[in-house]
Amino acid sequence: MEGRLWGYYYDAVTKANYTFMVPAGNPPAAGEIVVGPALERSRGLAKDNGISFRSYSGKLHTFIVAGVLPQASELVSADLVLMSEQNFRAFFDYPVGHYTDIALSVANPQEVRNVAIKLAAALPDARPILRDEVLRTYASIYDWREGIVLALLSAAILAFGILAWEKASGLSAEEKREIGILKAIGWETGDVIKMKFWEGLLISLTAFLAGFVAAYVHVFHFAASLFEPVLKGWAVLYPRFQLTPHIDGLQVATLFFFTVVPYAAAVLVPIWKAAITDPDSVMRG
Repeated sequence: MEGRLWGYYYDAVTKANYTFMVPAGNPPAAGEIVVGPALERSRGLAKDNGISFRSYSGKLHTFIVAGVLPQASELVSADLVLMSEQNFRAFFDYPVGHYTDIALSVANPQEVRNVAIKLAAALPDARPILRDEVLRTYASIYDWREGIVLALLSAAILAFGILAWEKASGLSAEEKREIGILKAIGWETGDVIKMKFWEGLLISLTAFLAGFVAAYVHVFHFAASLFEPVLKGWAVLYPRFQLTPHIDGLQVATLFFFTVVPYAAAVLVPIWKAAITDPDSVMRG
């Protein structure tokens, strides 16, 4: 069991909330703080710089920046401010012997929920929060944001469906005339179908590869800048992190199957109808 000290602080300069916390391991010395990378950028800080925060009581507290947290941890430490217990209690006017919450470790993972139930019964004013509940909350938040992105992309999916339906419903007069000319100069029905099928497959495959390359560059080289505000939320301090390039073969194959194959197959029926029709009738319309 370990008592923890942490709290939120609103900075009127950046109009952002910071998380002040006393680390469990090696806290900074009195009068010093360690800041997150996003806070460093927003306030133009560097090591050994001084920064002042006005507490809720109106008193001004000045700290020296002893260090900046690693860039690799920015996703979880962008707005973090680490300080000593003495500075935390003085800044928030928090009495000695009191803690914001208590972290409890249970040796048997199967008994975590039972321990939480017993704590809630023994301490009605306490609110036990399990690690699994926190993880589920974060997962649901990101699932909700994925739903927003999917809603935005539904217009593109609808446009693709309309295009495939238009191709399956019939050919244009120019395409019918082209097939009629090919039949008139001696092409067999099977040859026309093969040629048009490979033509549609080439067009859809080219579009698929172009879109896949553009998406790869957008996500892994431009950090998904179009979707970044939705996926990261609407906070003031945005974390910066570089995604590790990774391609899931199953996802690519599934996307290929549901885009290239339907478009290529949609052209077969109208082409077959035009190919078995008398060439003179096709060319005359």
